[in-house]
Amino acid sequence: MKTSDIITAKEWLTEPKKIVIIPHKNPDGDAMGSALGLYHWLIQKHHEVTVIAPNEYPLFLKWMPGDDRVLIYESNSTKANSLLLEADIIFTVDFNALSRIEEMQGGLKDTKAKFIMIDHHQAPEDYAAVTYSDVTMSSTCEMVYNFMSALGDASLLNKDVATCLYTGIMTDTGSFRFASTTPETHRVVASLIENGAENATIHNNIYDSNSFHKLQLLGVALKNLVYMEAYHTAYITLTRAELDAHQFKKGDTEGFVNYGLSINGAKLAAIFIESEQDNYVKISLRSKGSFDVNTFARRYYNGGGHINAAGGRSDKPLQETIADFKNYVAHYQNELSL
Repeated sequence: MKTSDIITAKEWLTEPKKIVIIPHKNPDGDAMGSALGLYHWLIQKHHEVTVIAPNEYPLFLKWMPGDDRVLIYESNSTKANSLLLEADIIFTVDFNALSRIEEMQGGLKDTKAKFIMIDHHQAPEDYAAVTYSDVTMSSTCEMVYNFMSALGDASLLNKDVATCLYTGIMTDTGSFRFASTTPETHRVVASLIENGAENATIHNNIYDSNSFHKLQLLGVALKNLVYMEAYHTAYITLTRAELDAHQFKKGDTEGFVNYGLSINGAKLAAIFIESEQDNYVKISLRSKGSFDVNTFARRYYNGGGHINAAGGRSDKPLQETIADFKNYVAHYQNELSL
């Protein structure tokens, strides 16, 4: 983080302000963990703070402290727009392009607020006056920890802040197994545990609170798993009918794509899920080693993310999307064989 940005942010936050914190649409653990971690830090500095999520998020994230104070834009846009209009400062966390909040962009058109971006994805837009962007970081939650420390507020790292930030780091590192997990990540995590984060409880709340229907849906996903051995590529499909038959809830397919990548020899994995409206296909991509799914997603699916984890969408029917995917992968046979 640049020294000039630290000075600016510290100056802005010296006196109580009206602050809004925004995670991306369909927020995951890192998005909600960083948003709520910031919330618990800033209220200790006597700011008036609201977290506004563009839409609902999975039940397995709703145990985090402060969840009951999150405002959902899609169901309460009038109140949310009023808060955005009145805000002095708006934090955007875990995304770096306003398109990631979709319909909520409309609520920002008349705001006079100053923007602070904290994010670890590639190619940030320039809408923020203060930008903390670092693609080498494990998670936005690790960056929020660094942001607090840089502003001299390490003493405000209480149990609520630590719990939220630990959640985001744990989920975005795949329980600390991804290559983005550094020695510094572990030092940050140690500090979070020392300041009240109950690591075993957090892990159980995220990973050991499955519904019966979610596990049944996982069985369907694994039955649909296809392995293209010549391309070291696995993919899973889930139709709308299959989702409906197992009472699908938002977040139920979280992590399914990783089963494909766990196949011995697999370098690329994808999951293709028919949307609720049946007019597009949601896509998640994972890879091992140097195969860049961020570039792959940007090129073919109007998406993006990280080198080893990205996502996007297709506006074609599911079977056409799969046929295209097979053709795209064929162009990368040499890269996937390394």
